[in-house]
Amino acid sequence: MYENFYALQERPFDLTANPRFLLLTGKHREALRNLQYGLTSRRGLTVLVGEAGTGKTTLVRAVIQGFERHGAKVAYLNNPTLTRAEFYEFLTAAFELDPAAARSKVRLLQDLERKLVEDKAAGVLTGLIIDEAQVLPDELLEEIRLLANVESATEKLLPIVLAGQPELADRLNQPSLRQLKQRVALRCELQALDARETAEYIAGRIRVAGGNSVLVFTRQAVDAIFEASSGIPRLISVICDNALISGFAADRRPVGRDIVLDVCRDFDLLKKREMEAAVTAPPAKPANQPPGEAAPLAAAAVAAPAKKGARTLFEHFSVRRRFSLF
Repeated sequence: MYENFYALQERPFDLTANPRFLLLTGKHREALRNLQYGLTSRRGLTVLVGEAGTGKTTLVRAVIQGFERHGAKVAYLNNPTLTRAEFYEFLTAAFELDPAAARSKVRLLQDLERKLVEDKAAGVLTGLIIDEAQVLPDELLEEIRLLANVESATEKLLPIVLAGQPELADRLNQPSLRQLKQRVALRCELQALDARETAEYIAGRIRVAGGNSVLVFTRQAVDAIFEASSGIPRLISVICDNALISGFAADRRPVGRDIVLDVCRDFDLLKKREMEAAVTAPPAKPANQPPGEAAPLAAAAVAAPAKKGARTLFEHFSVRRRFSLF
């Protein structure tokens, strides 16, 4: 919609976990290396923790994409609210086992171990990554513990990655899951971006989309995006995408702070004091201005006609914007 207006080849802020748009901050680079090391060195269980929207899924998909280019077999489960039987079916399909393995736990473990031994002998890396792991039922966490026990005399045969929100760490601290926690060999955490990283995130995504960030957002707009999003990448993308829609509707290039604040109000992302500070104060009356006379700039603003059609179009997109997050 707005790509041509901002000289972009594609939309830079879509809410998909596209590894092409991955920003490698120090923390993201450390987490990426931990995931890669945990899988390649067959360390058993690796845990990745981060608040919602910090980029865990994008990071995981970047890891999978990199390994699959080198012939690895990585089973990826991003909706783990399964029953035990459904989990067996997933493992059977993901590791290309005989369909009969899905109906028997004993058969599943036997066939899986045989498959993992064959892959290792052939020099093929095999791994299991479970996203949104904070919602795993307790019975599946126990199955994962047992899978982590599949090993040869020298190393684990199935390296496993659990990626999830901070609730995952809380669950691993439960006494009932202490045996699973003891099998965690590596643990890493993603955090929100700081102001500099937020600017890099915005500029990087615009660059990947073929644009120039200087021509898309003002520096003041970027500062406002950071303040409202608290550095959460998903929220940054939501604000940026909607700000570009509004900027396009209002014929504004680059997008300024005022448009960003308007978007943030619609999504209720501004704190009360920030909203109060963002309200435009009435213009000061000149000292020699007679009582009751309008200030010249204010009068001119009132008298100035709006660009034909711009407000109507802006209102249209403003209404659309309020629901686009959901």
